[in-house]
Amino acid sequence: MSRNPRSVDFIYLSEPEMIEAGVTDIARCVDVMEETLILLDDGNYVMAGQNRNSHGAMLGFPAEPEFAGMPKDGPDRRFMAMPAFLGGRFGTTGVKWYGSNVENKDKGLPRSIHLFVLNDTDTGAPLALMSANLLSAYRTGAVPAVGVKHLANPDSTTLAVIGPGVMARTNTEAIISQRPGITTINLVGRSQRGIDSFTAFAAEKFPNVTVNPCSSIEQACAGADIVLAAATTDAGGVEKFPYFNKKWLKPGALVLLPAAARFDDDFLIHDARLILDARGLYDAWAEEYGPEAYVQLGIPGTYWHSLMSRGEIHEDRLEVIASVAKGKAPGYDPNKVTLYSVGGMPVEDVSWATEIYGNALRKGLGTSLNLWHEPAMA
Repeated sequence: MSRNPRSVDFIYLSEPEMIEAGVTDIARCVDVMEETLILLDDGNYVMAGQNRNSHGAMLGFPAEPEFAGMPKDGPDRRFMAMPAFLGGRFGTTGVKWYGSNVENKDKGLPRSIHLFVLNDTDTGAPLALMSANLLSAYRTGAVPAVGVKHLANPDSTTLAVIGPGVMARTNTEAIISQRPGITTINLVGRSQRGIDSFTAFAAEKFPNVTVNPCSSIEQACAGADIVLAAATTDAGGVEKFPYFNKKWLKPGALVLLPAAARFDDDFLIHDARLILDARGLYDAWAEEYGPEAYVQLGIPGTYWHSLMSRGEIHEDRLEVIASVAKGKAPGYDPNKVTLYSVGGMPVEDVSWATEIYGNALRKGLGTSLNLWHEPAMA
């Protein structure tokens, strides 16, 4: 008997099933993120907003709610929807939906709790509902490592990690997947608990790597081939963002910037090489946030974009990583400090989700769910 073509089925993938389907395969994730960034540069994508480049739509809360039961604004207190279509071999559409509250940590929960829905682009029917904390974490770690693949010293031995949170872990995994010669991690953290947790993680994951706790960013950056700025945005504003002096960074160093960081204007305007993960994202943030983009988001590329808008740097100074990956721009420069800004985009969730969905189907993973056998209204 033939299957009813109007019946819609999809699969649910729990976190253990996502792991079995390969969501934590960081080296493969780096390759998929490189492919994603090239498709992005080619224009074969759509994200939210009239500009088709928006990071997503955020639901925040008032500082002083008028109604009982309405949450109060606080650090990372938000809901976020991040939809996108990605072409190429992916050809799928999806949305990451999450709620975030820093107080979750006191309950033994992640700060943000993520779900991902992957859809058939033609009909809009769901293909999969996925547990997405690991999906999000690993693609977040992999995008900076695309920069490592092309822009870091091939003989890198020393990594500096500023901010030893969850994001730093997947970033570190991704970095070492591309530069396995790393033997030393210089670590700076705000709390001893965070330092101890990251040190334990590194000891288990990379037993041949030595972790050196440092008292300052300057000390951590000394001699580092790769620097990872992974501290979360501070509510105290720009002056509280981690500061990096150009004198602390050796020639040839690659500074990965998936989180807040601050540099002197003279360094940015005259000395540093500036690389973005994708130009359109920063255009969209400038449109949506105006001059407050850097203050609100902390992503260094938003500040570089404002320097360009003010005429202090030429547009050509803002390169994109896809140009390097395509061989249209040079890679590692031993004489230059390279800064690589990473904002995070929903197309990255779509590509990694599509990859994992395919793996799950091949392995027979997931719980099959039925939306309907016949739609009640059509």
